[in-house]
Amino acid sequence: MNSPKQRATSVTLRLVMILLPALAVWALPGNLAAQQQAAQPPADYVRANFTKYEYRIPMRDGARLFTSVYVPKNCETRCPILLNRTPYSVAPYGVDQYRTSIGPSEQVMKDGYIIAYQDVRGRYMSDGSWIEVRPHIPDKKSKTEVDESADTWDTIDWLVKNIPGNNGLVGMWGVSYPGFYVSAGMIDAHPALKAASPQAPVTDYYLGDDSFHNGAFMLAANFGFYAVFKAREGGPKPPPNTWTPYDYGTPDGYEFFLNLGPLWAGSERTGINANPHWRINLEHTSYDEFWQASAIWRQFRNLPPAVLAVGGWFDAEDLMGPLRTYRQIRKESPGTNNHIVMGPWTHGGWSHGDGSRVGNVDFGQKTGEYYRDRIELAFFSEHLKGRKLRTLPSATMFETGTNRWRSFDSWPPADLEARRFYLRANNSLDSEAPSEADAYDQYLSDPNHPVPYVGHVQMGMQGDYMTEDQRFAARRPDVLVYSTPVLEEDLTVLGPIRVSLQVSTSGTDSDFVVKVIDVYPGDFPTPEWTGPQPAPANRVRMGGYQQLVRGEPFRGKFRKSFEKPVPFKPGEPDAIEFELGDVAHTFRRGHRVMVQVQSSWFPLTDRNPQTFADIPRARAEDFRSATQRVYRSKARPSSITLPVEMPKH
Repeated sequence: MNSPKQRATSVTLRLVMILLPALAVWALPGNLAAQQQAAQPPADYVRANFTKYEYRIPMRDGARLFTSVYVPKNCETRCPILLNRTPYSVAPYGVDQYRTSIGPSEQVMKDGYIIAYQDVRGRYMSDGSWIEVRPHIPDKKSKTEVDESADTWDTIDWLVKNIPGNNGLVGMWGVSYPGFYVSAGMIDAHPALKAASPQAPVTDYYLGDDSFHNGAFMLAANFGFYAVFKAREGGPKPPPNTWTPYDYGTPDGYEFFLNLGPLWAGSERTGINANPHWRINLEHTSYDEFWQASAIWRQFRNLPPAVLAVGGWFDAEDLMGPLRTYRQIRKESPGTNNHIVMGPWTHGGWSHGDGSRVGNVDFGQKTGEYYRDRIELAFFSEHLKGRKLRTLPSATMFETGTNRWRSFDSWPPADLEARRFYLRANNSLDSEAPSEADAYDQYLSDPNHPVPYVGHVQMGMQGDYMTEDQRFAARRPDVLVYSTPVLEEDLTVLGPIRVSLQVSTSGTDSDFVVKVIDVYPGDFPTPEWTGPQPAPANRVRMGGYQQLVRGEPFRGKFRKSFEKPVPFKPGEPDAIEFELGDVAHTFRRGHRVMVQVQSSWFPLTDRNPQTFADIPRARAEDFRSATQRVYRSKARPSSITLPVEMPKH
């Protein structure tokens, strides 16, 4: 197990990874730093092979957006342009100040592209005001009505007309928030935009991306992010030369966020409520017009450029973004050349490092290098250079468990069997439906003693928590545990896992967290450590390991809809149905499938007071213990449904 120092928090993954090429004063912790360093070319490569230019590109409303352009010194033919639009700064500033690496990868950088970076409207050196996930305006009435699609169109139009040596073709890429700007640029796209790769894109903050998951607020990640990510004060200016992390006063995130208390009062006390972008999350706790207007996927219709959506199965921030992007384009823009890649990566892990492991799980191969060499390079080469290196399938998915790459004509693939597993007596998980007339399991959930999301001291959101060992949780009295017998054959799951719970609570609101877990056999060997640093002394042994495969919270008051919450009637059974999200995972022969059910996941998600309330403004006395029942009777069965691949004979 990695030490807390080695584990990447949300701020590190969102900001530092993206800014590292520009700001050498920022450092990544532990293994990620070593992987990033190993992936970098020599520090003088960019300066030796590119000439840097800086422009203030005019937009249709008169605002000028600061753009750095790196032009190859020896393009044998005219070069295509690759554009990255970012709220995280194009630093370093000055034509004599160079990034240590440019483009989405070293492979692309060395393949002959003009690379452009742009501070989006209202950030750092660009004019205008910044609006977080600025809503798209479908029918613009005048030049003063601008959105990210318009700014992208104007930028591309200027670049192809003014940058010498370009071939008139443009591609875009971006990870995380910059991925949102790629998605926006695909809408009403400039005719020169031929290839767009939104990677871990922010696609719908409320529906499963950074801010809310099934109505539950992702507390630790968002606090860490907005504590340092703030609106610009005054006009255009570069970022500070140094970055000061937020001082939590303790290494223990569980302690810090519990002492924070009710969110609104705690946010006022710490000062983070001064950040209006943080307050948005406390003021809009349902799927209201604010979140719906900024949901960029709702605008994906008739998209001209080829699309390569990229994501990681262990992305703790934007797992849903690439999946929703791919599905919506397939549904609403069937003529688009549409692709998706999902690999065994945390947030942005495909763009740096070798991708051979996440946390304690070793995949036995360099998946990051495979993606950059065989998929990303081929995508841009085909659509921007007319050079087809290989044919890309519609869906390229890494199947964990078996640890192999697979290709599909669509995702999820066709011909899957929906196999239902029921929660049964004696902690069992069985394909046979229950026959009992009245049966349930129950536990006491105390919001003042919530279930932690990891079993060790950790500040913020641990970037690789999605492979964490769940044995610590299985031992708590407020966590229900169900498992299958030892599997006699491999069980391959491809697609979204569905949850159907019959529950009741003695309160008027409650969360229900469902986790699907791969239980390793007791004699499973611990692979030889291959990390860039010595193996930690407290490294987890893999025999009996309970690997989290997929887990999600569900805030019970949204069981009817995410727009209009309704309270529970104390003690009255009710139904909760939702999706845990997609997986491509094989539970191997000799393993077991486990399900855990609990009512808190702290501080990954905020605490539910278990009384029907506006949770951020709840009072301390509103946080009350509640008895939770999960029914497993004939009339009220609870289950998970796995999309299982049928064996091919």
